[in-house]
Amino acid sequence: MTAETAPPTGTRTLAWRRRRASATRFWKEYRRHRAGLFGLAALVLFGLVALTAPLTVGSDVQSVTGAPGQPMESPSGRFPLGTDQFGRNLLGLVVWGSRVSLLVGLLAAVLSVAIGALIGITAGHFRGWYATVLMRITDWFLVMPTLVLAIVLATVMSRSLGTIVLAIGVTTWPTTARLVRAQTLAVESRPYIERAKALGGGHWHIMSRHVLPNVMPLVLAQTTLIISSAILAEATLAFLGLGDPSVVSWGGLLQDAREAGAVSSGDWWYLVPPGIAIAAVALAFTLCGRAVESVLNPRLGVSR
Repeated sequence: MTAETAPPTGTRTLAWRRRRASATRFWKEYRRHRAGLFGLAALVLFGLVALTAPLTVGSDVQSVTGAPGQPMESPSGRFPLGTDQFGRNLLGLVVWGSRVSLLVGLLAAVLSVAIGALIGITAGHFRGWYATVLMRITDWFLVMPTLVLAIVLATVMSRSLGTIVLAIGVTTWPTTARLVRAQTLAVESRPYIERAKALGGGHWHIMSRHVLPNVMPLVLAQTTLIISSAILAEATLAFLGLGDPSVVSWGGLLQDAREAGAVSSGDWWYLVPPGIAIAAVALAFTLCGRAVESVLNPRLGVSR
């Protein structure tokens, strides 16, 4: 970039000031939502637990041959959450499983929102036969049961975390596509879009410089809401035995508990902790998503 085409330093400084001011206003409004703050605190706690798992419990907690206890021990001072069918410490397994469950949920949600945003923006911008075809495909995905499609994909592909991420991501994007397309149509009806086109702005310029910044708040709110659904979907697929058997996840622990007969034998400590963890994370992401949605669109009137 030459000196003639480079943006002035003052312009860049002004842009950064506006971004900081916008972030400050966002945080100020977000803090007014008590439920959102509770969800954010819970997510920070879960994030710290997942990040520090190698230090607090170590990767050897997954080892079957080096299990420290006896199979299916009830909670005690040595094992606060008891042991599993192999004698492994369930508290350590729940802590270690948070890494996989959160990672898969985040990646699947990002993939889902990326696909939905791409289809929504392009369908809203180009319209015509292109938009008609995309929206009919979107409608087909909307009427099909998401879990059934994910199960089919996870069944025909190799059992791995990548397969789970792909199965969830490519089956949960239609809602985002619909919302983003509606927002794109609203943005492109504004006068400054016509001025940009009259000044020679191409399709990429319009979509990247004008449409995308205006739909990003919606995309952000949708991402936080989809993450909870993605975590639940990962747990469901793992519970059905379609996850990666070589890794520990919350859904995988529930699957192991079912296979070990924990339900019929009344070994509640094998079922309750991973179930509560899944529900708590899903609730935390939902609370954060509702708060973000309310801040970005106050007309929704979400309660605080």
